Amino acid sequence: MRKLPIGIQDFESLISDDYIYVDKTEYIYKLTREGKPYFLSRPRRFGKSLLLSTMRAYFEGKKELFKGLAIEELSKDDKSAFEPCPIFYFDFNKDNFKREDALETVLDVHLKAWEKKYGISEQEDSLSGRFQKLIEIAATDKNNVVVLVDEYDKPLLEADNELLEHNKAVFKGFFSTLKSYDRYLKFVFLTGVTKFSKVSIFSDLNQLQDISVDEDYAGICGITEEELRRTFIPEIESMAERRKLTVDECLDKLKSMYDGYHFHPNADGVYNPFSLINAFKKKEFGAYWFETGTPTFLVDRLKNVDIDIKEFTDGSLYAEESELKDYRSDNPNPIPLLYQTGYLTIVDYDEELRYYGLSYPNNEVKYGFLKSLVPMVLHREDKARPLDIRSFLLDIRSGEIDSFMNRFVALYANIPYVNDEKETESNFQNVIYIVFMLLGQFAKTEVHNAVGRADVILETQDYIFIFEFKRDKSAKEALDQIEDKGYAKPYAADSRKLYKVGVNFLTDTRTIDEWLVE
Repeated sequence: MRKLPIGIQDFESLISDDYIYVDKTEYIYKLTREGKPYFLSRPRRFGKSLLLSTMRAYFEGKKELFKGLAIEELSKDDKSAFEPCPIFYFDFNKDNFKREDALETVLDVHLKAWEKKYGISEQEDSLSGRFQKLIEIAATDKNNVVVLVDEYDKPLLEADNELLEHNKAVFKGFFSTLKSYDRYLKFVFLTGVTKFSKVSIFSDLNQLQDISVDEDYAGICGITEEELRRTFIPEIESMAERRKLTVDECLDKLKSMYDGYHFHPNADGVYNPFSLINAFKKKEFGAYWFETGTPTFLVDRLKNVDIDIKEFTDGSLYAEESELKDYRSDNPNPIPLLYQTGYLTIVDYDEELRYYGLSYPNNEVKYGFLKSLVPMVLHREDKARPLDIRSFLLDIRSGEIDSFMNRFVALYANIPYVNDEKETESNFQNVIYIVFMLLGQFAKTEVHNAVGRADVILETQDYIFIFEFKRDKSAKEALDQIEDKGYAKPYAADSRKLYKVGVNFLTDTRTIDEWLVE
């Protein structure tokens, strides 16, 4: 049994205790030779903290920890490699920043520890003044200072609007030091889930290199296909055996569940490391990333915007390059935030317009995200009454169309009245769409919204269902369209039983009023 690094974010502990390590040190060598100040945005639990911990061990000169890793060979003729440097490592992961003075308290704790180390008696200076003095004293003729900042944006994402502006101002005063003290800095690296525009760290450090959507660093966090096959063959074989799959079948399932994150349009996809390693540990294809919880700030943002859920999978979501790199808390468009938090990823790129096409990276995210939207779509905050997809599935498996459709009627009956025709139509479409998409976990579904194609085609082992939906017309008109457009023709030679289902929704009553089945 090899040791899987679940929850291990400290590089020294990981190496010393003989955990499996996916070697990312080539990136660190490249970064330290090509520039000084960097920023990297990646979703939560994607290995950012381990990356910074690895950098810290490198700058502490702990060469013995890197034995056999890529950086050892790359730096064999580099006399400056592994030279110990003064390091200021800010970790904003562990604290709660919903109190007004929380950020100042965390910064003060960091500064006090370093002031004690360098023999500086506590003074009445501002936080930024104390940081400046530390940098001046720590820097030497031989080696300047290294500044590493982990999850810088946590104090901003957890704050309400008033506190957000306060914390921005604190950052502006504190980290502006990095610009004015550039001559003392050897290396600066900041990480976060989002890149807040108009925050001093980025507006003052004009030379800060954002490598978040850089092809050369697309694989710096996460696990590539090549790394998976090179590092985890024993775990793949063991999981395949447990799940009664071939190795190739297991790899295909792992890919559909956890791969697909693209941080540059030309780069290979990467696997979510947290989910992948947990899957190997438990030998089950679970939704491990989602089990850690959807961030509160994301749920709050989505409640206040109008979302067309269909757009998330039909290839019609696009964002400008600048939107993917910068985050504004007052931006009404949720797409950049969903990309930066890992719920969407790059699937296309228009070089002329500099627009990125976005969609779900994989099935874990797709179905987890849809489930997280259910309370909003159904206007239900009561988690004790989740959407009963299992009952829908049992009806479909047994060909019970009337029972299946009556479940939709019951769903609509529980949605509160809304005196808005546009929102009523949106509710109708979103409820149907989300039910069929969640059924896609267990049955092959195609959800379309284009001329000449059925609204929904659902296939099970024994049945094929072709659905057409109308609003304020008639079920017969929907059924006639299936026939007139020839939606069933591709299945003429199929031995399974085929049902054509025409459905009509009435805006006035806000429910499905009739359906016809052939």
